[in-house]
Amino acid sequence: MLLTDKKVLLIGGKGGVGKTTVSSALAVLASQRGKKVLLVSTDPAHSLADAFGRDKIGDNITRLAPNLDALELDPDREVEQHLAKVTAQLKRFTRPEMFSEIERQMRLTRQSPGAQEAAMLERIANTIELGLTDYDLVIFDTAPTGHTLRLLSLPEAMAAWTQGLLNANKRSEKLGDVLGHLTPKAGRDIDNPLIDPAEHATAGMDERNKAITETLLARQRLLQRTREILLDKTRCALLFVLTPEKLPIMETGRAVKSLLAEKLPLAGLVVNRILPAEADGSFLAQRRQLEQSHLAQIETEFNKLNRYRVPLQPTDIQGLAALEKMAGLLQQAGL
Repeated sequence: MLLTDKKVLLIGGKGGVGKTTVSSALAVLASQRGKKVLLVSTDPAHSLADAFGRDKIGDNITRLAPNLDALELDPDREVEQHLAKVTAQLKRFTRPEMFSEIERQMRLTRQSPGAQEAAMLERIANTIELGLTDYDLVIFDTAPTGHTLRLLSLPEAMAAWTQGLLNANKRSEKLGDVLGHLTPKAGRDIDNPLIDPAEHATAGMDERNKAITETLLARQRLLQRTREILLDKTRCALLFVLTPEKLPIMETGRAVKSLLAEKLPLAGLVVNRILPAEADGSFLAQRRQLEQSHLAQIETEFNKLNRYRVPLQPTDIQGLAALEKMAGLLQQAGL
């Protein structure tokens, strides 16, 4: 049902548990079922290209198989592009002698905490909108757990921050008219009172105020739409990957608690790399005994979530043929 009914699927988990392999195999499985799929990596340590046996995927949509495209978002590039855009906007409304100070501030901003996440969130939001228009399903191979949780909490925080800027503009004498234009008075400040006043929020403003307000409003609306999608269990689902080991179980437990508190649609867990029954030898027997205790803990701790078990494979999973085999295992697990 995840691959059939959803429009956006986010795959998360601790680093090294097989998120990229699971994301890639799910994308292959969905494409085999006739879905047009966009697979997107937001992990700074991109490995989609490695998973598919490609030299490079990069920041341009790349065809990997029939019905399957991929894209790798580069956090550093997103920051550079975001700050370049902001710098250009600021220079439009300042004197040339201020340009060097603007550039200095942007250099400082580049190193500030959260700059990368903020830039990435805006790109992810735009990618979701592109995906909803051009694809049946968008699958995100996300960064390790903590980074993913920060990104998922950002839409609400950044929308509130943007609203704060708009409110600050209202209190400013120079921008005192900005929010007054955002609440038209029965059509008196627009040419046609029968037209939706929200479309004319900047009517009558000077160019500076208009540009600032339109930029803030566009970002706020984008983030609001993204938040609505992430909270909509009919369109979006989160799937966490873990292995039957102590640290991944602990990290997944914390992540699940955070996601449920945010009311995000957590759909289940992929329990990856379980030792197959036919694996033999005294070392593996001892390892299996420990694994069974971890599997029992997973069954108890996450009993309210769907759990999809996938066995450990004897070789690395790389290339389309190997991913198709992995897709078969995920299908057998119930996905």
